[in-house]
Parts: sequence; C-alpha cells; structure tokens
Amino acid sequence: MRDLAPRHALLARHAPLSARVTPQPRCEATLSPAEAYDLVDESWASLVRQLPPRRSGAITYSRKVFIPLTRLCRDSCGYCTFARHSGDLQGGRAYLTPDEVLDIARQGAAAGCVEALFTLGDRPEARWRSAREQLDELGHSSTIEYLAEMCARVMDETGLLPHTNAGLLSVREMASLRGVSASQGLMLESTSRRLLARGGAHAGCVTKEPSLRLATIERAGRLRVPFTTGLLLGIGEERRDVIDGLLAIRRLHERFGHIQEVIIQPFRAKENTALAQSADLPDAELLWAACAAKLILGDDIPIQSPPNLSSDPATLRDLLRCGIDDWGGISPVTADHVNPEAAWPAIAALRDHAESEGLLLLPRLPVYPRYVAHRTLQSNTLLRWQSDRVRPYVRRLSDAAGLARTELAARRGWCAGAARPVPSEEQEADARWLPFGSGFTAMTDWRRAPIDPFVRAALVGAVDEGRPLTLRQMEALLEARGATCAAVCRAADEARQRSRGGGVSFAVVRNINYTNKCSYACSFCAFSKGRRDEELRGKPYELDEAEVARRTAEAWARGATEVCMQGGIHPSYDGHSYVRFLQAAHAGAPGVHVHAFSPLEVHHGAGSLGLGVGEYLRRLREAGLGSLPGTAAEVLSDQVRAEICPDKLTTAQWLHTIGEAHEAGLHTTSTLMFGHTEGVAAWARHLMRLRVAQLRSIRQGRPARITEFVPLPFVHTEAPVFRLGEARAGPTLREALLVHAVGRLALGPHIPNIQVSWTKMGPRGAAMALLAGANDLGGTLMNEHISRAAGAQHGQEMTVEGMRALAATLPADSLTGEQRWTWHRTTLYAPAAGERTDTAVKAPELRPI
Repeated sequence: MRDLAPRHALLARHAPLSARVTPQPRCEATLSPAEAYDLVDESWASLVRQLPPRRSGAITYSRKVFIPLTRLCRDSCGYCTFARHSGDLQGGRAYLTPDEVLDIARQGAAAGCVEALFTLGDRPEARWRSAREQLDELGHSSTIEYLAEMCARVMDETGLLPHTNAGLLSVREMASLRGVSASQGLMLESTSRRLLARGGAHAGCVTKEPSLRLATIERAGRLRVPFTTGLLLGIGEERRDVIDGLLAIRRLHERFGHIQEVIIQPFRAKENTALAQSADLPDAELLWAACAAKLILGDDIPIQSPPNLSSDPATLRDLLRCGIDDWGGISPVTADHVNPEAAWPAIAALRDHAESEGLLLLPRLPVYPRYVAHRTLQSNTLLRWQSDRVRPYVRRLSDAAGLARTELAARRGWCAGAARPVPSEEQEADARWLPFGSGFTAMTDWRRAPIDPFVRAALVGAVDEGRPLTLRQMEALLEARGATCAAVCRAADEARQRSRGGGVSFAVVRNINYTNKCSYACSFCAFSKGRRDEELRGKPYELDEAEVARRTAEAWARGATEVCMQGGIHPSYDGHSYVRFLQAAHAGAPGVHVHAFSPLEVHHGAGSLGLGVGEYLRRLREAGLGSLPGTAAEVLSDQVRAEICPDKLTTAQWLHTIGEAHEAGLHTTSTLMFGHTEGVAAWARHLMRLRVAQLRSIRQGRPARITEFVPLPFVHTEAPVFRLGEARAGPTLREALLVHAVGRLALGPHIPNIQVSWTKMGPRGAAMALLAGANDLGGTLMNEHISRAAGAQHGQEMTVEGMRALAATLPADSLTGEQRWTWHRTTLYAPAAGERTDTAVKAPELRPI
C-alpha cells in the first residue's frame, strides 16, 4: 500500500487553520438516495411542482472575460472543438504570450468585467512536444506553473479575479493556484464509466476517469477552494447516471462545504467532432436535470445553466421555473471558446426573462457570496476561502452581500467621498430604482408595488401602524434591491414627510480638529498620526488655545452658531486639556454652541483625572460644553470593533457614555460608519442598539436625548484597512441610501432627524438621500479634515447658497405637493436667529489656514 503520509502533510500545510478545526456547513438537501433515484421516471413538469419555494428572489451571472491560455490538451473528447492538435495551432504557438493574456484582461477590465476565466487543455506537455518546448521558452516547467504566473499578473495589473479550469490537479498544483485565483473548477461531466469504452464520448481520455475527477474535487475541499463543477448531459449517459453524479457531488459538499455551484450543461453537437452526428440534448431532458439537481442539492448549492446553449426564450424561462440560480459567465469582450457557435445573449434580454418571472438579475463575482467572508456559527473565526494575496482583490470588488459591487461601479463609478457621478440607467440597470431613477419616479404607491411581501408588511407596519421594526425586518430592508429598494426609499420618504415636513435643515458650523496626534491605531482612520506616521501621511499637528479662539471668532463672524471640536487622543492631553479648549472657544465667541468631544475623548479625559464619566461630563457642561457628538461609535458590534478598532471603547462603554451624557443634560448625536469589514446584520444591530438607548433615556426621564442619526459611508481611498486589503471599497450607492432610509424607518419617531453627510455622499448622492428619508444636510463645516484625509474630494465647505441650490433640485413632496425648502437651524434643531443667517449669506471667503 502506498504511504499517504507525505500527501496528508502537504494538505495540512496548505489548508488554513480554520479548515482543520471548524465543522463544515452541511448540504440542506432533503432527498435520500432512494428518493433521488425515484426522480428517474418523472417528467420535468412533475418535478417543477415538487420544488420548494425559491429562497432567493434573484438569479446571478458573472461578467467575465475568457482567456484561452492554451488549446492543446492531452485528451481528445468526442465532442470538443476547443482542444486542437499541435499542427492546427494558429501561428504554431501552443500558449498565449503574457502580452496577449494581459491585453485580453485589460479589455475585460475596461468593459466592466470582474472575472478572468482561464480556459485550457489538461496538461498538454504530457502529449505534445511543442507544448514542452514553448514552456521552456516561457521559463516554466509546466502549464500549471505558467498559469499561476498569468493569474498573478492579471490580478495585479488589471484587478480582475482569476477563475481557473485547469483539469486534473495534484495537491501541490491546486495549492499554487489557490494562492493566485479566487476560485477553481472542474466539470465532473459524468460518473458513467461506459463513456470511456470504445466509441464513447470519453474513449481514450485518461483524464475523464470519474474517480480521478472526484479525487480532484475532493482535494479542492480539503484545501478550502471555492469550487465549480457540473454535469455534461446528452453524451451517452442515462438518467440514473445523472442522479449518481449529483449524489457524488452532494457527498463531497457535505464533507467540505466547498461546491459553490453545479453547472447543468446540455450537449450541443459540433462539426468536425466524433459526435457531430449525435442529436442535441432535448430541452425536456435539460429541464428534468435542472429540477433533479435542485431537488437533490437543495438551496445549499446554486444551480447554473449556460444561457447561450438554450437560446429559445421559452426554454430560458422554463429553466428559471426549474429553480436554476445562475446564468454563469457572460462576456462583453470574448466569445465562449468552448462553445464558439453559441453567441452570448444580451444581459438586458436575460434581465427581461428574470423580471418576467419576478426575479432580479444580479452580477456576482467568480467566487460566490458565501465564500467571500464566511463566519462559523459556532465562533467568530473567519473562514478563509481565499489566500492572503487574493482576498484584497475579492473584497475591493464585493458589496456587503458578497456580490459584485455593480457592473461598472467597482472601478470608476460612484463611491463614498469620490467626485464621481452617480450611475446612469445606461451604465447600471439597478440605477433606475434609486431616487431620481425612472423606476423610482414611476412608483406612485409603494404599498401596491410588486415587492417582497415580507418587506411590504414591515413597511406598512412602520409607516401606517407605528410598529417598531424587528431585527429581521431591518435586515430585509437593508438588503432590498430593485423595486423593493425603491419601495423602502419611498416609504422612508413618506415617513419623513409625516414627521418632519418638507423642510431641509442645515447648520452653519466650523469644524475644529485641534490635533491629529493619536495614541490609538484604528485601522480605518487616515486622519490620525502616530509617532511613525510622519513619513507616510505628513506631519502631525496640534492647535494651541489661541488658534482655537481665533477660528471660533472667525466662524462666528461668518454666521456660525456652532463649532464642532474633536481630535485625536493626544498622549499628553488630560481632562483639563478639553476644559481649556472649551474656554478658548467661548473666549473667541461667547454666544457660540460648542458641540465637542467624542465618547472616546470623554473616557480619556475622565480616566486621566480619576473621575467617573458622568461626573466629568457634568464638569464639561459647567465649562461650556453644549452637546456631545455621537462619533467613535463606528459599528456597535464588538466583533467588528475587534477588527477595526480593538483598543477603542466597547459597544457597552459607548452606549454607557451616551446615557451618562443624557443624564448630565447634554444632548448627543449618533453615527454609523459602514461599508468596510461589516455586513448588513451589523447595521441592523447598530440601529436596534441606538433605538434601545434612546428609549431608555426617554423612559428614565433623562433631560437630554439623541437629536439625530448620521450615517457615515466609509471613505476607503486612503484608509489603512483598505490599503492593507482588509476592507471593501466603501458601500455601494444603493447600500448608502438604504442605511438612510432604514434609519428613518427604524429610529423614527424616537430619533427624529436623519442627517446626510454631503462630504461623503457628494451633492447628488446627498440629494438622493433627501428623497430616502433624510431631512438634514448637516453643517457647512468651513474646514473639513477627517473625510478629506481619507480621500474625500467634495470640498471643505458648502455655503448657504449651496445648501439652498441642492434642495431646489428635489421634486415636490408627494403628500402635500409642496416644494422642498431649506431652513437654518441651531445644533439642537431650533431655528437660527435671522441675524445669523444674514451674516452667513454675506460671509466672505474663508481665509486659508
């Protein structure tokens, strides 16, 4: 017997630690093998009636570019036109050159693709001398070694995510590809060994032995490789063989949880092949197999069927009724090199088919959402489905759900803080459901719109019946897409009209960030400077009290009612330092409202003096503090905080500080920084905790409250956590708008004001948020440093005229028919004195600092 110890040791070295200690997810299929074989005699129409309700209201596809690295193969399958003989190669070259590979990849990136699918024959150097010679010229000992180099270069130079179909692989080869690809694949095709016999589709093909292919799929599971496999139907197998293949795939997935999709692919006869005269697979058999796959594999494994191999629109719609989840890869740049006779359908046509069945068409990555960032239910251990090198590229292209950000936005579309236009409907179909979009505008009554019934019930309960949203309802609203997204925004806008009327409020404010020196090292922060940061992001600074007084006086002279003061946790500051800043501000402008000090700064000041938080807050109030900003909240989830700010306040400490501020008579705001490492569940829990904190202050009769909720989309450009590859590229526009909308629905009427950050959303994004539940534009700011340090490009000040001009772009309110209007407020949402407004309107240009 062979000694397997070396092989097992190699697997152990390459498999991530979590793969060796964490139980894997189980397949949710319910059919026993005996029940599965009973499907053999059923018709597809009968099987459709047995399918459980579709769990997802969407069907996905991957926008990809195909890169045929080599067309040589050691096998000659009876149906294949992809593989060539050595003498048939164009130009006599066995492999694409690196320049040719990168040229194709760059075309794909320019067309908005997210995936580079490498197609190639199986180990051609084992059969063809020309392959061995050209590998020598390229400086590689094997096709797999060359493939790994090209995957790395495509990823590094274009940002596309490689997916490889490289045939049978050893443990070492698969591990090398795992290091430079997001996912891998190998079609099982069939478990029938009859196909290997003389005259069969796999006759003489050494790589098509079913046990060898199953062994490769098993290796992928042991190495935690998100894996695509599937069946090729109509090449001589029987229905029982199809069931055998599906059960074999299911068994492997039950052990490792790594099968990310199963392709149900119909045979289509091709000229100049051994099976050229064979009949194409009948559509009825394709539909039967799709139903059987869904019944056997359940919702745990998505089912794919390539749409270009079923061009009849009726068949495509029938496939959707059979429960398929995915259309596979569609390329705007390259042909399907495996089926060159079958042109790709238009994405718009597939969208129409999906919508005719009540489904959304959504773009995905080559790696499916559950493998983008999966956590075990038993612990907080992050299961690593990609290598450290690949993971940053996956995160940069993914949204909060693990799908592709959008078709175009991942590279040059809207993102928080960037001076880029919001997507048009021509660029991104989902844009028609966002505020100002045609679908949004046409939705006159969200109560009767064709949307998710669970979401409709939640919206009706929140808007019409005043019932608080549950945690699950919040999550469903935050995940909304398509018409359901438009309905959530519409409902939030109606709730805003009922509670806050048609006014758009703003404050004339100056931000004073007195120091960027900080002893903390929050991974999302590009503003703070530690002792080692001077060479990276410029010199640290600190303002003296005279400069704080001067800036406050200048702000008052320009019409301000407030200065907002916050800074880094300077190692030499103590509780007295913050008192001196308050005194300096009031020396500069005695009538100014000072909105200052995050809960973290309060904790630092109190601790330095040996005081309790409540006692220190009362001292600050006596010294002139007017209210407390609800910053440093980030995400109120200790699991997330452990990733992005492990040495900062815990969730409980932040909430305690807010409660103590209310007890001391200091109103606070509240924030959520989202779009980095967290997901929808964390957003929902954050909103729930804010609501509970506000209700506690109300019920206990505390003299102050949370005045507003401010969603803060993560600005990623200069953030260390993004540059290290551990965060997404901020939220999508849809996600950002939904956080504003669900904030209105979840927190109202207890937290009455929803503020949009124009520095992060941009003017057009801010206008869209004002149609999705927001009622406040925040402050004019005068000097904005923190967002700008993170890469925001929307300027340091928005004037009163700018606020008014932005509101003028909004349509009239649906309930009253009145045009939206602006009003100048104080920090605590009282009307500002007319003198303050007149002064602000006439204010001269701000002097540089």
